[in-house]
Amino acid sequence: MTSATPEKVGFRQRVRQIFQVFKFVRGHDRLIVPLMLAAFLVPLLVGIGVAWLTGLWVIVPLAVLIAVLATLIVFSRRVQKATYAQVEGQPGAALAVLESMPGNRNQRNWKFTPAVQVSQQQDVVHRVVGRPGVILLGEGASHRVKQLVSTERKRVSRVLTDVPIHDVLVGEDEGKVSIRKLQSHLQKMPKSLTPGQVGQIAQRLQGLGGARPPIPKGPMPKSARAMKGAKQQMYRGR
Repeated sequence: MTSATPEKVGFRQRVRQIFQVFKFVRGHDRLIVPLMLAAFLVPLLVGIGVAWLTGLWVIVPLAVLIAVLATLIVFSRRVQKATYAQVEGQPGAALAVLESMPGNRNQRNWKFTPAVQVSQQQDVVHRVVGRPGVILLGEGASHRVKQLVSTERKRVSRVLTDVPIHDVLVGEDEGKVSIRKLQSHLQKMPKSLTPGQVGQIAQRLQGLGGARPPIPKGPMPKSARAMKGAKQQMYRGR
């Protein structure tokens, strides 16, 4: 009896979170309902049609599973699209997107240190340690953020002499990486470190210190939590 109660509470919390995410996305994406309906009905009706023609009604349960999976995939994609549109241009949006990367629940493959360099104009550099090495993630005007990245690169180089350091500027301008493509861009980078080395390198960089002004609050944190929560539920459901 005692062990069943936490499971029920956890399930209700997950359902409530998914519903809240759905309400958030529906407010920004009028196509989500018809697309989810289409994703569910098309494979279901095809499965029923094939079963009726062949007499193999065992196909119907499989069609239901495929329909549910297709609906979850569409939901996840629309959540991602709506959240990117909501956070784009907000200070700290890039880091929020990276923190929601799948397969990094315990920050084993990626370690994030926010706002290691910040300008008065809210240009910001985050430090990311991953299997590609150290990634300096810059957000802001190119001419200002490049100087911040250069400053942080010098600090990191004094601590690490044998680890690759990559500069990634986030934005829509030429030479920058769109926030919508940021996750895939980092995941495609050549891997130089093992997961164990990622943790060791991150610990060595903790000693750099330095003032880290807080990232301004706004709609970004709420949206980022929505995306992170939704993705966790989608990957659990698969």
